Amino acid sequence: MKSKKATKTIKPACVVLWVLAKKKLEAKLFGSSGIRGIVNKELTLNLALQTGLAVATITKAGKITIAHDTRTSANMIENALVAGLLAGGAHVVKLGLIPTPVLAYATRQLKTDTSIMITASHNPPQYNGIKLFNQNTMAYMEKQQNKIERLIREQKFSRQTYHKIGTTTTEDATQYYVDVIKKSLKLRKPWRVILDPGNGATCNVAPRIFQEFGCKVITINSQPDGHFPARSPEPDEKSVGDLCRMVKQLKADIGFAYDGDGDRMTAVTEKGEFAPLDQTLAAHAAYVAKRKGDTIVTTVEASMCIEKMVQQKGCKVKRTKVGDVAVAEETKKLRAVFGGEPCGAWIHPQFHYCPDGILSSVLVLKALESQDKPLSEFVAEAPLYPVQKKGIECPNKAKAKAMKKIATVLPSVFPRTLETTNFDGVRLTLPEGWVLVRASGTEPLIRAKVEAETSQEVGRIMEKCISLVRKIVREVD
Repeated sequence: MKSKKATKTIKPACVVLWVLAKKKLEAKLFGSSGIRGIVNKELTLNLALQTGLAVATITKAGKITIAHDTRTSANMIENALVAGLLAGGAHVVKLGLIPTPVLAYATRQLKTDTSIMITASHNPPQYNGIKLFNQNTMAYMEKQQNKIERLIREQKFSRQTYHKIGTTTTEDATQYYVDVIKKSLKLRKPWRVILDPGNGATCNVAPRIFQEFGCKVITINSQPDGHFPARSPEPDEKSVGDLCRMVKQLKADIGFAYDGDGDRMTAVTEKGEFAPLDQTLAAHAAYVAKRKGDTIVTTVEASMCIEKMVQQKGCKVKRTKVGDVAVAEETKKLRAVFGGEPCGAWIHPQFHYCPDGILSSVLVLKALESQDKPLSEFVAEAPLYPVQKKGIECPNKAKAKAMKKIATVLPSVFPRTLETTNFDGVRLTLPEGWVLVRASGTEPLIRAKVEAETSQEVGRIMEKCISLVRKIVREVD
């Protein structure tokens, strides 16, 4: 009798390919701000079509509004989305080229079940994205995102027969937005404002808003162009040099720049200087937090100057994951008076729960009038601390394991830690500052960020942090 030998089962190639394909399909579609990717590579027409079918399915063929920014791929992606929505029986209201916050506000005014914005916000022109909003103007949260992803993964769509296919109409939603801002806010002085829409979706709406308030408005880079020829769609310090020079040369009171879809704002002082993002956020947060116990929401990577400004007024700061979706969710949950990221995405819950660059600009002017200060003085009230950022190479496959170990070990490297949070990487609050370690969502890197009261302390904390992260990456790789 022959002895039985252990045999190794070899899976056929077709089975291996099926498993790999299934894993790829099950990867999350939604990032921190909707579905986003390079057009015709990660963001395909098929994905847009299926997203439309999924939205029609979960809303039970409801009423859907759809809009887009200036990107060259906008009409292509919109057509695919609308085809999916119609196939699922939805009624689609097309709003055309408008900023994201205008769409979000129109969601409530038009009584739609869901709104879809086609935008990649501040990303380069080869990217586009799909962002979904609820009836309450909030972006889809994780539970709803998971429903969309499950329908796409399982291909369980509600497709309608020919006599129940959906319909489309068009509407101009801009007036709703203009009217609510004009009705809610007043400015006392005719501000001399220079606006830089950066060839994005705010080209028409932003100048109109400021002119309605009696401001003297000059615009640059205000021709809609999805190639973004004038500057990067992200209005950071590097990209708004022209705006800074214009404000200084023309002796304007202030300048504002917006990202590709208008949900971010950055400001330039009357001196023609870029207003630091964290300090601008902190100064405005402290202005908004008027009553003891008011709550401000921001992210784990925002500066500690926000606590310095807000807590001295007896108010609270709540930190959450990076991304405007997380900030909006926490702002609503805590009934916070204000929420914002240092990138310039600010949420004003008394209006809606979508980050709104144009509205933020007007509210900054309102704050300056109230305190009778130019922007340079307003922002200077918030302390400016030294910061360091570094990236440590880590293969994508090793990120999860490395981060798990970092979260366990990092607090032991800093025994004087006051607070540890683990909901978005690992962040340690220290007596002299803080350190944050997060896995990059787009590159094979683990990123470290340190802020402290002195450059020496920043360097010391970063050195200890980087040494540990490199050691752990070597061990798990």
